[in-house]
Amino acid sequence: MRVAILGCGYVGLRLGRRLTDAGHDVVGVRRSDDGLAAIEDAGFEAVRADLTDAASLASVPDADWLVYAASAGGRGVDAARTAYVDGLRTVVETFGDRASPPDRLVYTSSTGVYGDHDGDWVDESTTPDPATERQRVLLEAERIALSEAADRGIDGTVVRFGGLYGPDRYRMDRYLDGPVTDGYLNSIHGDDAAGAVAHLLTADVARGEVVLAVDDEPVSKWEFADWLAEECGVSPPEKWTVAERAAAEGSVSRRARANKRCANDRLHELGYDFRYPTVRDGFRPAIRAFRGE
Repeated sequence: MRVAILGCGYVGLRLGRRLTDAGHDVVGVRRSDDGLAAIEDAGFEAVRADLTDAASLASVPDADWLVYAASAGGRGVDAARTAYVDGLRTVVETFGDRASPPDRLVYTSSTGVYGDHDGDWVDESTTPDPATERQRVLLEAERIALSEAADRGIDGTVVRFGGLYGPDRYRMDRYLDGPVTDGYLNSIHGDDAAGAVAHLLTADVARGEVVLAVDDEPVSKWEFADWLAEECGVSPPEKWTVAERAAAEGSVSRRARANKRCANDRLHELGYDFRYPTVRDGFRPAIRAFRGE
């Protein structure tokens, strides 16, 4: 298949390598010189384009599958709306109007759209309740991926990722240095994030669906921090409740208060097998590196 990965960053590079190795014709789309170089280093074609500019998208060839994985980074709500809503709508309209429009679109979203569930379980049937304006922007983009894409004959799929981690994103200091605030981690290794998207496309499943992409074990942040400290041979970090953090720092964001456990039953039903079923499995390489092994 011809595949265009739009916003080809942390997950997109892994996805592009995986699909290229499987024999698909892949292009990765970025704006920056560094981004384009990273795509070329990953072994597939790099194309420069601005996802919010229909004229710029003319440089991207026709594709059977589109993967929209753009990121606004740590910038504000306006940047998020530009990256997720404006960019995705421009892509859907531009590619949908082509003589050979895409068959499928996968949009990578976030489990953050669920908001706070006081530690309870959520799945694809749970109604989103975003806690921040940024998360509401993500939810608006999901509607574009499913409804507006369908209006143009493109089958959309939304993949809601948990917290991404892996090489260059282990952030060990968060858990080893502390203080660690209570709640649950819902995580997915970058390799499994790419693997899940590749599986949904190549197995031709989940058209018109939302799918949670998290590993098998939501884990208590406190328990994980203690386990990680023991594995690394250091003292366990200080731990705070949300109330203690608020008292110490003056406030706690709604995002930081959001606490839930995300279920991945649907992803398993669709046939995906994890390389790193738990965050403990995924952190083993980082632990070995920390210990100098």
